[in-house]
Amino acid sequence: MADTAPTARQRSPLAHVADRLAAVTRSSGGAVRLAEVAFLAQLNVRLDAKSPAADAVGLALGLPLPLEPDTVVRVGELGAVWLGPDEWLVVGLPGTQRALESRIRSAAGDEHVSVTDVSAQRTTILVGGPRARDLLSHGCRLDLHPRAFGPGRSAQTMLARTQVVLVARDEPRAGFWVLVRSSFAGYLTDWLLDAAAEYG
Repeated sequence: MADTAPTARQRSPLAHVADRLAAVTRSSGGAVRLAEVAFLAQLNVRLDAKSPAADAVGLALGLPLPLEPDTVVRVGELGAVWLGPDEWLVVGLPGTQRALESRIRSAAGDEHVSVTDVSAQRTTILVGGPRARDLLSHGCRLDLHPRAFGPGRSAQTMLARTQVVLVARDEPRAGFWVLVRSSFAGYLTDWLLDAAAEYG
């Protein structure tokens, strides 16, 4: 079955606040930038990290599955986030989840692998700008200083009492991706908008 990109009938969990998110960038003079990155392909992958399948899946995806805890590997538009010793979140462009799943399963061959499409489970909020770390620090206990949580780092953590996957983007100025369950996205966005008010 062919992949399908989001249709005009689909609405992202934060479509109704897109204007408010964009207004933060304007009112803060670019100090804080908030935007939804909707409909990303997200696949939960579980396999033995020491098995030949792990290397084969990495080759098929064109990026190695990260083996160091709380890291992310990105190549182009594809990323793999470490979630556990035998678990990763593979993130790609919207509409690519079926093709990615097929590549992973084919590469694993007869080796045991679990691939679950969780694309509809979460949405992604981009938090960028020079004050992005300050903004997130209001509700996150992690040390977000670039020396501790710079590009290539990720974490499953709490932000404003909401469970999220936090990913530091490739360059410090690119900010962070906050992957949050769709059912909590509205609450977390309201919190971010309120916390960003001091920069506007």
